[in-house]
This record gives sequence, C-alpha cells and structure tokens, in this order.
Amino acid sequence: MKNKEVVSRERREFFRKAGLGVGALGAAAVTLGVTEEAEAAVEPRKGYQESEHVKRYYELARF
Repeated sequence: MKNKEVVSRERREFFRKAGLGVGALGAAAVTLGVTEEAEAAVEPRKGYQESEHVKRYYELARF
C-alpha cells in the first residue's frame, strides 16, 4: 500500500509541474508574440456594418 501512495504522489507532482510549465509557455507566447507593428496593423471596428454576409443572412431568414 505504501508503494502505491508514493507512485500516486509522484504522479500528482508530475502533473502539477507539467501544468505550471504549460501555463508559463502560454504566457511567454502571448507576451513575445505581440509586437507594436502587429497592434498598429489592426483596425478598430466602426460598429455595425451590413456586409455581404449579413445581407445574405437577412435574405435567407426573410427579414
């Protein structure tokens, strides 16, 4: 029984460390992946716009 408890504890510790590692990699990817040039290239939306997709939806939905 004691051996099973040790294996279980080791497994939990492994998953805990793996989870922290994945979280750290995700945070690093987010902070390193965004540049000022990429932020400047994104245009802010100007509210509701009736695009071709919206017009087609209205046509099919009979609005």
